Amino acid sequence: MSLDPALRSRIESLLQANRVVLFMKGQPSMPQCGFSAKAAGALNALGVEFAHVNVLADAEIREGIKVYGDWPTIPQLYIGGELIGGSDIIEQMANSGELSQLLGLPPIDRTPPRITITPAAAEMLANAVEDAGPGSALVLAIDARFQPSFQIGRLDPNAIAAESNGVRVQFDPASARRAEGVTIDWIDDFRGKGLAIDNPNAPKAVQQISPQDAAAKVGAGELLLVDVRPADERALASVGVPFRTFDGNGRAELEALPKDTAIAFLCHRGGRSQAAAEAFAAHGFAKVFNVAGGIDAWADEVDADVGKY
Repeated sequence: MSLDPALRSRIESLLQANRVVLFMKGQPSMPQCGFSAKAAGALNALGVEFAHVNVLADAEIREGIKVYGDWPTIPQLYIGGELIGGSDIIEQMANSGELSQLLGLPPIDRTPPRITITPAAAEMLANAVEDAGPGSALVLAIDARFQPSFQIGRLDPNAIAAESNGVRVQFDPASARRAEGVTIDWIDDFRGKGLAIDNPNAPKAVQQISPQDAAAKVGAGELLLVDVRPADERALASVGVPFRTFDGNGRAELEALPKDTAIAFLCHRGGRSQAAAEAFAAHGFAKVFNVAGGIDAWADEVDADVGKY
């Protein structure tokens, strides 16, 4: 199938203007297919700057790029005007270090993480690999929010891998760094039934703090209080101690604070502040609290003059 000269020129202009180009479905921040998500994720994990083309927004490019590189699927990665391949090839090259080398990046850290798999979990995982058949392997991915995902994948002798209790687990480079020290257990109790992964590197769980303790610590200068409610709600009821808000650039300014800053979040009854606290914990803040019960509890327990609504 021939390619329209005008379309060929468009594609070549894109490739000439950008050293690294990913043709994908969606955008890196919001991929619209799993393969595009894997490809963009591999590039993001390397910290490389890349241009992207959302083929779903350009039907001509979507079909034309398949003809241009004689590659039938999306995503497609080009470096220096040369087609590298699709999602699987990108992932393999990222895991082996070839992609870093091709991009002129420092060699990736291929140190296997130290992991512990309990005997109960080892038995279950070993059975899963055996059931999957020859050439299968366990793959543990841990994303930037430290959410783990266990899958059965292809055995890759060159992958970063760790072993415990006779069970081998493969990792991509970013997941390997996040997996240092994890314990993988099999549980069957009040928590449910299945694998449980304890990761010491994950952001600490949000701690609940009573309104009395929050008020005392704010007064002592040991805690920063953040009211996540909008201005119209704060006008109805407001605490009588210093606090900050998300108004304007407030949130960005808070996120720029040192990660060991002690911060407590407050809302009406504790729901929105819990979500805000969890977001800051995922952002790397180690001392994050949620004011239990919100400003309603503050009125009951700290200051009766604070109005309720």
